[in-house]
Amino acid sequence: MKKILIAFIVILAFQTGCTKLDTELYDKILPEDYTADPVLKMSPIYAPMREFLDNGSWWFAQELTADAMCPPTRGNDWDDGGKWRVLHTHQWDNETETINSMWSRYYAGAVEANKFIEEMEAFPPADEITQGIAKAKILRAYYYYLLIDNYKDVPYVTDYLDSPRNPKRNLRADIFAKLVKEVEENAVLLPLNITTKTGVTKGMAYALLAKLYLNAEVYSGTPQWAKAEQACDSVIGLGAYSLDADPMKPFVTDNSGNSENIFIIPYDENTYKGFNLHMRTLHYNSNLTFDMTVGPWNGFAAMESFYNSYEENDARKASFLVGQQYTSTGEEIIDIGAGNAKLVFTPNIPALFMDASYTLPQIRMSGVRVVKFEVKLGASDNLSNDFPLFRYADILLMKAESVIRQGGNGDEWINPLRTRAGVAPYSGATLDDLLAERGREMFFEGHRRQDLIRFGKFNQAWWEKPTSSPDRTTFPIPQWAIDSNPALADAPVPIP
Repeated sequence: MKKILIAFIVILAFQTGCTKLDTELYDKILPEDYTADPVLKMSPIYAPMREFLDNGSWWFAQELTADAMCPPTRGNDWDDGGKWRVLHTHQWDNETETINSMWSRYYAGAVEANKFIEEMEAFPPADEITQGIAKAKILRAYYYYLLIDNYKDVPYVTDYLDSPRNPKRNLRADIFAKLVKEVEENAVLLPLNITTKTGVTKGMAYALLAKLYLNAEVYSGTPQWAKAEQACDSVIGLGAYSLDADPMKPFVTDNSGNSENIFIIPYDENTYKGFNLHMRTLHYNSNLTFDMTVGPWNGFAAMESFYNSYEENDARKASFLVGQQYTSTGEEIIDIGAGNAKLVFTPNIPALFMDASYTLPQIRMSGVRVVKFEVKLGASDNLSNDFPLFRYADILLMKAESVIRQGGNGDEWINPLRTRAGVAPYSGATLDDLLAERGREMFFEGHRRQDLIRFGKFNQAWWEKPTSSPDRTTFPIPQWAIDSNPALADAPVPIP
């Protein structure tokens, strides 16, 4: 369906789970093999990203812990031992599924990058080899960025064959310094390449650098707003990306070539599965709206306060289903399981845990459902929409934030987003305005937890969540990882 998927096709036998940082070396890649199809040879490095939206991994930790999405327990559905609810209430521990899943996937990517780099460094220098190594180093930096963002102090290992069997944790500030240095050194080695959204490009590298510098104060204790702005300028200055006139177009089914998307995970309903977030939010009977081949699972919903933060005429409200629901041919949908009541989605959710004391319509219908990513007619349980990890709209908002934090006016960078959404532009936007706009624009894309932490609001109370302690800004290392490597329980040490 999508030729560009070849960049992400993964050997089916590859396992994303990894309990240690040393693994057996695959057969050597010959230089002629690499130059024949370099991106394909790097596919094991990309492979763990495919499960970012599934199996309780990255997306769940970033969105369900924040103030926009919630995971209500609906009678007998969606309790699952409380594994979703503890994310919302910030009561997770080091055996919560999401925490376990993220760790293994991030390190799987880092290990594969280390392996690829060592193999390529064994061959005589050539342009293709040099660029391949640079891309692998930036991908490795991306995985370590996720590790320090989510787990703080982690082992920073850049060897493959000589990696320590039981590596100690390193200080997050030290890892941060290594990452920005590695991205800066390798970004300049990459071609512009505006045709690919799946591979590592200059745009992807500078977007990663902007994220690192934007969160420098969290990671290292020292803000670096000017450098964050410079990194944003590096992306903007490429002239390779632009805002789509329609705020919903970056998320349609065939969005692989959208001018706004910088770095994406490509999905395909048949050949590259893993995008099933629509199944987790849509009602059991929403299949009638979209002529789906399966029935969704009736789970996650937008929180009422977040939904109400959009102005009435905001075009981005097309991300939500609210009110009476209809079939694809316009008939009202009736929910037989709710006593033949009309299927009406309401913004208000009575409680995070809805047991039998609530009415069936409350249990089954409460909460605005999310269709930010187009659900095409005839959709299956997996979507073919590509998921943007870095998007140009985010670059503009990061630029605005960097400017405002340095005492400047960021309206120039925020207002194009508000204008295309059909709402009035800001005049002298504050940081609170900026954070609210980030929420509305970047909703459902995995940025909210990080944003709230950077703004010092992640531990505040919100609907069905009490004030949480400062240690909740990162996740504990999984217990299974500590059992495998007891050194992970020791105090972190500087990188030698």
